[in-house]
Amino acid sequence: MFNDIGPLELVTIVVLAVLVFGPDKLPKVIQDVMRTVRKIREFSESAKHDIRQELGPEFKDFEFEDLNPKTFIRKQLDNDELGLKEIRNGFDLKKEMAEVTDAVHSRDGESAAGSAGGSSGGRIDMTKKPEAPAADDRPPFDADAT
Repeated sequence: MFNDIGPLELVTIVVLAVLVFGPDKLPKVIQDVMRTVRKIREFSESAKHDIRQELGPEFKDFEFEDLNPKTFIRKQLDNDELGLKEIRNGFDLKKEMAEVTDAVHSRDGESAAGSAGGSSGGRIDMTKKPEAPAADDRPPFDADAT
C-alpha cells in the first residue's frame, strides 16, 4: 500500500502526527484509523463476495485484479495457448539489432562493398550535403515574403 514511502518520509509523518495530535492522543488516533481501515477491508470483501455470488457459478474463478488492464494483458501474454513464449524466446533483439546495424553500415558483404569502389574504405556516405549554388545563380526571391 505504501511502497513508495521512504524512511525519511515515514519519520516526517510520525513527527508531524506527534506534533498535531500530541503523545497522549496519538495511540487513540492510531486505533481509530486502524479500525476504519479494517472496516473498509471487510466492506470490500463482502462486496466482492456478493458480486461473485450474483455472477453465478460460471464466474467462480473470476478475479477482480483482472479488471486492471496491465494485469489482464500480462495474464493473457503469459498464457501458453497462444504460443507467444516460443516467439518471444526465439527473437533475439541483440542479434536483430546487430544485423540491422551491419546492413546500414554495409558490413554484411565486404566484397560487395569493395566492388562499389567507394573512396571511404567501402562505406557509403549517407549524410546529406548541401548543394553549393553556382557562382551566377541567385537564390530564389519571394516577393510576398518581404
